[in-house]
Amino acid sequence: MPELPEVETTVKSLNILKNKKVTNLNVYVKKLRYPVPSIRLKRIINSHITNLRRISKYVILDFDNFHTMIVHLGMSGRLKIVTTDRFRDKHDHLSIKFNNNSYLLYNDPRRFGFIDIVESDRLKDLKYIKKLGIDALDKDFSIDYLFKKVEKSEVLIKQILLNQYIVAGIGNIYASEILFDAKVSPLNKGKDLNKYQIGTIIKSTRKILKKAILLGGSSISDYISPDGTLGNFQKNFKVYGKEGSMIRGHVIKKVNLYGRSTFFCPNFQK
Repeated sequence: MPELPEVETTVKSLNILKNKKVTNLNVYVKKLRYPVPSIRLKRIINSHITNLRRISKYVILDFDNFHTMIVHLGMSGRLKIVTTDRFRDKHDHLSIKFNNNSYLLYNDPRRFGFIDIVESDRLKDLKYIKKLGIDALDKDFSIDYLFKKVEKSEVLIKQILLNQYIVAGIGNIYASEILFDAKVSPLNKGKDLNKYQIGTIIKSTRKILKKAILLGGSSISDYISPDGTLGNFQKNFKVYGKEGSMIRGHVIKKVNLYGRSTFFCPNFQK
């Protein structure tokens, strides 16, 4: 699933569409994770993109007619920019044509993503946006903030990092990498962590996510940026997907936590 770095990379690649005018739009499927709002999407025809941004794992496109389109990439979704939609892939579910004759396509083989559109001033009131926790790269993601969220929690810290209502943007890949970098075991309960450990987790979160963005995210299965390039952060994985490998003489282990594969090195993570 695309996580914060992949979504941020996607948004940066899409910035070439800023100020472009939508001249046509076609929806080729009735339902992704949720029904596609085909009629409402037509409202952006003849409008210009004024801004492209990220909220958590959502791609946000603002238009000058005061409408905002929200795209969640799900497990396998991607946005791609092409110069023709004549050779549309069977998994291309949305096509937006612009006045420079380029097309923005939404491709999603597994259909776990979704597309929504609202009046821009209603974006913050959407349930799935309103319930989000602080962004993982927000300057206010602080020791005090996270400590208050975990100090009485029986939940394991790995699962806390995956809870989008506490901290938004981190997924399974980066949670394992962050905790390894912080030297904190994913098996620790939130209540058992002290402020120093919380501080190292926050520092490692910023370090890992920023480096991943710099390297274009991680391409380990489906992720490709809109311009067709692959991410490179997967070459920097220390533990994710490395079960049985050795790191400085110690073995990397894999455990299943809450139904998710978790990779860590017990000798370095306490």
